[in-house]
Amino acid sequence: MVGVLLVLASVVGVISLVGSADQTTEVYAARDSIAVGEKLTTDNLVRAKVRLGDTEEHYITVEAGLPDGLVAVQRIGKSQLVPKESLAAVDSLDRKPVAVTIDEPLPPQAVAGTRVDVWVALPDARNGFSEPKLLLPGAEIAQVTAATTTLGSSRSTVLMVLVADSQMPPLLGAQANKAKISVVWNPRGDRS
Repeated sequence: MVGVLLVLASVVGVISLVGSADQTTEVYAARDSIAVGEKLTTDNLVRAKVRLGDTEEHYITVEAGLPDGLVAVQRIGKSQLVPKESLAAVDSLDRKPVAVTIDEPLPPQAVAGTRVDVWVALPDARNGFSEPKLLLPGAEIAQVTAATTTLGSSRSTVLMVLVADSQMPPLLGAQANKAKISVVWNPRGDRS
């Protein structure tokens, strides 16, 4: 009889130990990359059971639900958990995506979420270009797409870079004046 009680006590102890060790939380993760300004919906999110411990408060849990009226204010990569700090009201967005066409090949590190320096050289009077000037230091790439022509060949790349309103006029002016635009990968990611 004592042996049976010891076995039962052991089984109950093991079950409670395993149950307490398996404290997972169901949170949201990005189904595919979520761009800055994109609204979070059940279409672009998946549920993930994870062990977050003390860091649970920093993520959007399924139990709390999706917040209304918020958009991504930073890129959220595919399969990444959605941190609360990456969401805000639309009015708080201080950058907008602008398409920049680049003719030179990009370094392999220049992908969505990384930063590049955008340089421009305006056309000069001798059918050439003036000395390049740094226009956008540390601009974040929102998207990279190969540009295609009507014949289907691709010789250029379209970058969607995030630009603050204050930096918009010089960039749009350079594009309107047919400036030569180049980007340089900025591994530090600074905006100096």
